[in-house]
Amino acid sequence: MAPLAIVLVVGIALTAWLSPVLSVRGTEVLGATTVSEEQILSLLAVPTGQPLMRVDTGAAAARVATIPKVASARVQRMYPSTIRVTVTERVPVVFVDSPEGAHLLDEKGVDFEMGVPPPGVPRLVTPTPGWNDEPTLAALEVLSVLPPDLRFQVGEVAARSISSVTLTLLDGRVVNWGGVEHSDRKAAVTLPLLTQPGQTYDVSSPDLPTVR
Repeated sequence: MAPLAIVLVVGIALTAWLSPVLSVRGTEVLGATTVSEEQILSLLAVPTGQPLMRVDTGAAAARVATIPKVASARVQRMYPSTIRVTVTERVPVVFVDSPEGAHLLDEKGVDFEMGVPPPGVPRLVTPTPGWNDEPTLAALEVLSVLPPDLRFQVGEVAARSISSVTLTLLDGRVVNWGGVEHSDRKAAVTLPLLTQPGQTYDVSSPDLPTVR
């Protein structure tokens, strides 16, 4: 019985590997809203009729992930005849001004596109903005903990260093945030503090906030 079972397993594997019955006859793209399906399929490069078992899903996903606006890509075999591509697109969190135009950066500081910043996306000001720049990452971390009511008021986030983050609100008021430590506490303090008249709100020491 054991040799017969082995023969059956090998036979099934060879059928899946070679048979046109279990071959690619369609492709499904999920998660793409701003990246065109044509661009994804072009880089996917999986020909119709190729047996599903012979599709290198890892290599195909890596090709799709080279699209700048794609944060991650996953390719799956969906038997009997479909390849599924699931992409996660990058979302702009801040923008950086340049002579060529505005650069859009995602939550990790990746510069993935030039274009008009969407409403609610603040300007980032740091000496050397980018995904491997510590002040950039500090500014993004601060933005990530802000409650929506405060986040939508921010027009600019600046970080001269990891310990010197400031928020400039759309009405011109400034919040001196300091470093990323105790950011949850600082976020909780800032909103009620902004109800007081003033121009500069310092929450770098959240237990002793000041207004000037």
